[in-house]
Amino acid sequence: GAPCPQWPYCRKRCSYCNFNKYVVPAVNEAAMRACLVREARTLLRLSQVQSVTSVFFGGGTPSLASPRTMAAVLEAIAGAAHLPAGAEVTLEANPSSASPPRLNGFRVAGINRLSIGVQVRGALSRPVPAAPPVSPPATVLPSQSLDDTELQLLGREHTAAQARGAVEAARRLFPGRTSIDLIFGLPGQSQGAWARGLEAALELCDDHVSLYQLTLERGTALAAQVWGGTLPAPPQDLLADMYQTACTMLVAAGFRHYEVSNFARKGALSTHNLSYWRAEQYIGVGPGAHGRFVPWGEGGCSREARVQTLEPDAWMQEVQSRGHGTRRRVVLSPLEQLEEVLALGLRTDEGVTHERWGHFSPHLSLEAVFGAPGEAAELQQQGWLVLDGGGLRCRREGLALLDSLLPGLLCQLQRG
Repeated sequence: GAPCPQWPYCRKRCSYCNFNKYVVPAVNEAAMRACLVREARTLLRLSQVQSVTSVFFGGGTPSLASPRTMAAVLEAIAGAAHLPAGAEVTLEANPSSASPPRLNGFRVAGINRLSIGVQVRGALSRPVPAAPPVSPPATVLPSQSLDDTELQLLGREHTAAQARGAVEAARRLFPGRTSIDLIFGLPGQSQGAWARGLEAALELCDDHVSLYQLTLERGTALAAQVWGGTLPAPPQDLLADMYQTACTMLVAAGFRHYEVSNFARKGALSTHNLSYWRAEQYIGVGPGAHGRFVPWGEGGCSREARVQTLEPDAWMQEVQSRGHGTRRRVVLSPLEQLEEVLALGLRTDEGVTHERWGHFSPHLSLEAVFGAPGEAAELQQQGWLVLDGGGLRCRREGLALLDSLLPGLLCQLQRG
């Protein structure tokens, strides 16, 4: 089991983000803390999880919450299930709320891994107007090399110097366990500037890097500017080149490309994210959180997809009245579960192992479904896919094309 507590509040609206987040004049943290604690206890009891493998505090901007809140939630989790001493406990942190004393407070509270977003510098081929603050963040996007023009474009509230300082402070407090997020595909970004920014990021980074393409989300200020013609959208072939450039540079720097968007060296893989890609159980706690688990505690025997109530005040009322704020529950059919196992597992370099597939499909093996003539066999002949004693996985070249390979594989699975 992997609990994922969500802190839904942000201090500012970022131009690119459409996550479930709220900017409010004041947060009743004591009430939010009590509800996170209660919902964590309730859902862990429902899931009957015996041991917790990892905890991930996401958001919103969870680093705006106090270390006391993290400690209370971790205490509740440890009281409801076994939380091993070495379990990975990650916090997404924003540079503007990541001063060394504050980070140390999180460490004392039980956080042992930090995820800090980093936007790379000099990415704009021409000056752009600052985006109006109309839509806030989720994955935190700090930055070392971030230049301040880009930060304005993204609607961020911190400066490049703050971002650099935050990463350096984090590495001192969480050595080998500080992850940075790199984002590419900004309007006006050039390939050369991206490569130079990556070089600077490689000098700053620790042993884990996540790489994200900026997506234009409906309802965000950045999307409105691009679709309205104020800012240029980067062409698809440039985006593909930027991704390949990053992969090549990171692997050359000693990183293992262990998932489509994630790179680790010295064994610093994200335990929590691996639990998603391996289709293990995870429990979403807090407003808008998502989960996948079997509710054994209430007589359930099938894996469910769960979503908690989005709006924080409504969610708190539900938690106070019935112990949790689950808004939507969908029982996943055996086929839907296998579709998730396939789509998520193929994102990793280990792929879908025979053992994991057998857990969800005891009567129909990987060979029975994908060894027969069909899409998978053709993709193997073309060199994109491998099916062998280890399981089914993409070759390195196939990872970049996964979105185009999956539909055919899912069709073959549905026929099987």
